Amino acid sequence: MNAPSYFDTAIPDGPRVLSQPMEHTQSVALGLMVNTGSRDESPKQAGIAHALEHMVFKGTEKLNVDQLCQQLDQLGGTANAFTSHEHTCFHIRVLHEDWQQALDILMDMLLEPALPEDEWLREREVIFSEMSMVDDAPDEWAYERHMAALFPDHNLGRPTLGSRESLSAFSAETLRGFLQQRYRPPRLQVMASGRIDHQQLCDAVAARSWPQGGAQAERTVGTMIADTVNLFPREIEQAHIIASFPGMASAHANRPQAWLANQLLGGGMSSLLFREVREKRGLAYSVGSHLSAYQHQGLWSISCGTEPAMLEQCRDVIIESLAAFCHAIDPAALDRAKRQMEVQLRMAMDSVDGRMMALSARFNEEVIIDPLEWAARIRATTLESVQAWACDHLQQPAAWSFCASDAGLAAIR
Repeated sequence: MNAPSYFDTAIPDGPRVLSQPMEHTQSVALGLMVNTGSRDESPKQAGIAHALEHMVFKGTEKLNVDQLCQQLDQLGGTANAFTSHEHTCFHIRVLHEDWQQALDILMDMLLEPALPEDEWLREREVIFSEMSMVDDAPDEWAYERHMAALFPDHNLGRPTLGSRESLSAFSAETLRGFLQQRYRPPRLQVMASGRIDHQQLCDAVAARSWPQGGAQAERTVGTMIADTVNLFPREIEQAHIIASFPGMASAHANRPQAWLANQLLGGGMSSLLFREVREKRGLAYSVGSHLSAYQHQGLWSISCGTEPAMLEQCRDVIIESLAAFCHAIDPAALDRAKRQMEVQLRMAMDSVDGRMMALSARFNEEVIIDPLEWAARIRATTLESVQAWACDHLQQPAAWSFCASDAGLAAIR
């Protein structure tokens, strides 16, 4: 393995600092990544991490919400945040000469958020609108219910947005208590990529006072309820199919095999599902597969949208394709998939945002593997090992979910 192409420093009583220099860029991407997400919430806390993602933009002890927005706009870059099942990230991209000011703002947002009650009551309504937006998107609505059926007794089955009931019970002090308990070292990483000096970054982080208390609680493995068929009736124009098999954990050694198997099954225009379902049969506009990787486990899922009258036929073609897939992989197809993945990895190396986000892998791995090393491992992956990985996972029980009108579901029942 090549030597790491990034810098990694643990600040005493502070967060881990990771950076990847890209000396010829004009910008710097900065991120404060918290190793907590919706799976780390209790049922009463459902949606609180996502709520905090919104609320840290509502001012700090130094700046009210309008002043904070004006400073972020004055920097002229992009500032945003996201919440997943396992992480919450606050990130910004600015010109390289402005990185210190941008980092100070990000740290103020996380360490000294104002969290005013009146702003929370308003922002809660914004999140309710976000929930309605998800409800209006049938594919997202179906996927939420699919996950709930897969993990009915585990946090992985709950949406990151929470519920109207849980959010209605929060106060600004509820949010502050969760932040003070979770958004602290060692759950916290500071990450940067672009035209930046690592030692200067470490000095800026070490100059702050970092409250303690963010010890990581042990995460539990979710029991996947497989070998099931879930029907979700809804009066919509298109029918949706989702099927999930067990996948892989985020730091699994067999990632090249899994990535290639997924690419061959439903990751591109020459993939089996795209060719069989869309191109040869005309059964769907959108069909594909994807991997969802978590700390201890993962999913390998197929999704498809089709006409309600074609739902049964589409399902049967997908089942036939899955049954034939393991032995349908030929050397030429594997070579195409390897080429696709290498191109994606190498092109992503030009992105300061992508490079910065990739540093979050340090939460689960002692050493982050460089994209060029991944490309080499992918090139060295054998057809037999890809077939073995795919066969092993596709032979395991799957959970199937169908979302359609009552008339569309009639053939599935």
